[in-house]
Amino acid sequence: MKRTIAIGTSIIIFLVILLVFYFDYLKDENKITKENDNIEENTSVSNIIENVEYSSKDVRGNEYVIRAKTGEIDINENNVIFLKNVNAVINLINSNKILIYADFGKYNINNYDTIFSKNVIIEYLDKKITSEYLDFSIERKSMIISKNVIYKDLLNTLNTDVIELDLETKDTKIYMYDKKKKILIKKN
Repeated sequence: MKRTIAIGTSIIIFLVILLVFYFDYLKDENKITKENDNIEENTSVSNIIENVEYSSKDVRGNEYVIRAKTGEIDINENNVIFLKNVNAVINLINSNKILIYADFGKYNINNYDTIFSKNVIIEYLDKKITSEYLDFSIERKSMIISKNVIYKDLLNTLNTDVIELDLETKDTKIYMYDKKKKILIKKN
């Protein structure tokens, strides 16, 4: 009988020790799971790039370089980058540099097309164009400048709705959206 009590007591002590270790193990597992959950909640995947620079050259040798203080990859279209504090240089063969500055840009890394917006400034020789929107396309070989367009050179200041420039032929179209409105030209 003493032997049965001793064996029963040993089994109970063994089970208590086993339960203590088991509950201690569960407590540690819960702690690790909570820590991992906190890490996942506090971790964010950043897609912001600082001091961005892209350059490209076409088959003719025309070069396009765009720089920005920051760029953010579009999570829906990873070939599109939203840029801030943008400047670009277009070096056309047999032509002078075109400099572009803007607060924002939307750059397509596949075809190099760029939309510049807000406080857009375009400088070419002694000419300066300011606007709120510029659609630059290497594929189309064109620049479409719109929204509050002001063109200045040494002799004239011109206010219009749109200036379209063919980068290959240098042909330029200047027009108003409303055909009844006139382009305003002032002598400097």
